[in-house]
This record gives sequence, C-alpha cells and structure tokens, in this order.
Amino acid sequence: MRHQKARKRLGSSSSHRKAILRNMVTSLFKHGQIQTTDAKAKQLRPVAEKMITLAKRTDLHARRQALSFIREKAVTKRLFGEIKDRYVDRPGGYLRIVKAGARKGDGASISVVQLLPVDDGGKKGRKKGKKPSASPARSAAETTATETARKETPPAAEGPAGEETPS
Repeated sequence: MRHQKARKRLGSSSSHRKAILRNMVTSLFKHGQIQTTDAKAKQLRPVAEKMITLAKRTDLHARRQALSFIREKAVTKRLFGEIKDRYVDRPGGYLRIVKAGARKGDGASISVVQLLPVDDGGKKGRKKGKKPSASPARSAAETTATETARKETPPAAEGPAGEETPS
C-alpha cells in the first residue's frame, strides 16, 4: 500500500530523484529558466520556492541549508544576492511554469520553468473565483442602445392570454 507517498516517483530511485531536483534547482537559479517535462517541473516548484524563502531569511543557517542542496557555491551566492532582492516583498509564487508542447522524440509534454521578473509582482488581473455578472460590465452605450430599441418596438396587443384579438 502506498500510504503517505504523495510525491511522484519520476521513474527513479529516491537518491536519483533528489539528484535530479538538485541539478534542476541549480540550473534554474544559474540561467533563470529551464526546459523540462511537466512532471519534473511540478516537482521542482516547491523545492525552488523553498530555496528562495531560505534566501529571504538571510541568516547563516539558511545559507548553509541552501548550500547543502544547491550544487554550486556561486549560484548560492547569486540566490542570496540578486534573486533574494527581487522577491523581498513577494509572499510566494516565485516561479512560472509554461506548457511548451510535446517533445519530438517520445511525445512527452514539455514545460518551461521561469523565475518571475521583478515587475510581474504587481499584476492587476482578476483572481479566479466568481465570474463577474453581465449587468455591471455593460457599457453606457450598450445600455442606451438597448433602451431605445425597446421604446421603438410597439407593445403586443393586450388581451387575455391565448385568445386572438378581433381585427
């Protein structure tokens, strides 16, 4: 039984999976974006965001924890320098995963994992949830056009429902 085995196995042993994630995190912070399969990208996100959160703490223990995971000392220095400064005021969600289609050889779905730029933090899009109702979104021109169309059409002949009016 697979109780409490929530992570994807990625087709490898636990040591190989950890090595894959360590290499991908190092490459992501070194180059700013990487291209990988969807499953690996989804496994990479929480690990990379944890590293950025460690960098925001800026104490020696956090730096040593990051050094124990990231393969290159220069990448850790960059993480605790410029990458940390980029996300100081951001509470989370430092990565973007964009679907890039299928791989040519085996048809595996490919994603591009990117660090979000500095200016993308203040995006003013509507949050997911309730859809806005149609009536407040109508413009003034649409409202007046609809009202004038109603005034121009004559009302239906009044009389009891279901009976024809004599002409």
